[in-house]
Amino acid sequence: MDSYFDSIAKIPYEGPETENPLAFRWYDKDRVVLGKRMEEHLRFAVAYWHTFCGDGGDQFGDATLRRPWTEPGDPMEMADLKLRAAFDFMAKLGVPFFCFHDRDLAPAGKTLKESNANLAAMADKALAEMERTGIRLLWGTANLFSHPRFMAGAATNPDPEVFAYAAAQVRAVLETTHRMGGVNYVLWGGREGYETLLNTDLKRELDQLGRFMSLVVEHKHRIGFNGTILIEPKPQEPTKHQYDYDAAAVHAFLRAYGLENEIKLNVEVNHATLAGHTFEHELAYAAANGLLGSIDINRGDPQCGWDTDQFPSNLQDLVPPLLVILKAGGLGNGGFNFDAKVRRQSIDAVDLFHAHIGGMDICARALLTAARIIEDGTLQAAVDERYAGWNGPLGRDIIEGRMTLQQLSDRVLAGNLDPAPRSGRQEALENLIARHL
Repeated sequence: MDSYFDSIAKIPYEGPETENPLAFRWYDKDRVVLGKRMEEHLRFAVAYWHTFCGDGGDQFGDATLRRPWTEPGDPMEMADLKLRAAFDFMAKLGVPFFCFHDRDLAPAGKTLKESNANLAAMADKALAEMERTGIRLLWGTANLFSHPRFMAGAATNPDPEVFAYAAAQVRAVLETTHRMGGVNYVLWGGREGYETLLNTDLKRELDQLGRFMSLVVEHKHRIGFNGTILIEPKPQEPTKHQYDYDAAAVHAFLRAYGLENEIKLNVEVNHATLAGHTFEHELAYAAANGLLGSIDINRGDPQCGWDTDQFPSNLQDLVPPLLVILKAGGLGNGGFNFDAKVRRQSIDAVDLFHAHIGGMDICARALLTAARIIEDGTLQAAVDERYAGWNGPLGRDIIEGRMTLQQLSDRVLAGNLDPAPRSGRQEALENLIARHL
């Protein structure tokens, strides 16, 4: 049959003045920004689960997004139809990457053996589409949260048989990701947490989770997978409290189990805000500790206390995170994955294009703005000036361990030191950012 997206042409770049809603205004993939092509900076990816599996249903209503591959039919035939439509969409959009869960790409079978066979068959077909289009796999992951067997967690489940099942499922997806040339593998602990401490042995569950992560890392090296293993922090939802609450919690967990040199972070905007942080805070913490891996780019609704997964649209919100990423040297193997979904009422095929075009354009514009701020140098000069004292003799002696607490005290008392407070100039720096928007 014809593709679901046949009526839509390849999306062109037409520049900021265009009135064409199906054209990029800011995303010019070949434009060089700070020495790299825009496409290399942003490394956009389409999220298979939201874009091609999302049906618009919610806890109060049935599905509203009717696609040909969601109609009744043989599950593998529908998966094949979805795959062909997905690569048609991604090729027309011009993204270099995609991401998937195993159950997005292939339907579950009656047994894990059957599920793995389905995944292998669909991976073969995906590889053919990847060869045809040049689109690559940013990362794969296993769905360890939807099936009722995982209602009490996967790695943290009180039943070791569930742990074993989850390990077998991850093995299949990790090996599939490797076979498909994936550059990362993500572990999202969708139900790795607790609902109540009344029935939870928290220390035991953390030890189980640490062992599970170690098994994944060991198998990565065993099969020769050179990609990065990533953990995606999230504070709650669906569990009351998840062990991967935020970047700092994951960092502490990785250090506790000796995994800090093996696993990095996949940071999501909406998860950061649900944890009570800004997105740039989570990125800055990850970068400062050598854990910045990849990002899920989206936004939440400030009036809703749950994960709404909306497409990004606010330039002012995105410039500070882009500054962090650029100053950190970029995302390396990571990328900007649109873990975002069209709204329940956006039911037309073209709405998927509008959503991604807008998200790609606002990220590109934020990249250009952040690059201008870096090239201007005023912001960095202000930060350097604020900490200039630490480059002097006293600052170096403190940091390099040449001063004891008593020596510091003696120096202050002998010199009758009385340091005067200095302005942080927050408003001036906020105005500086605003002038570049």
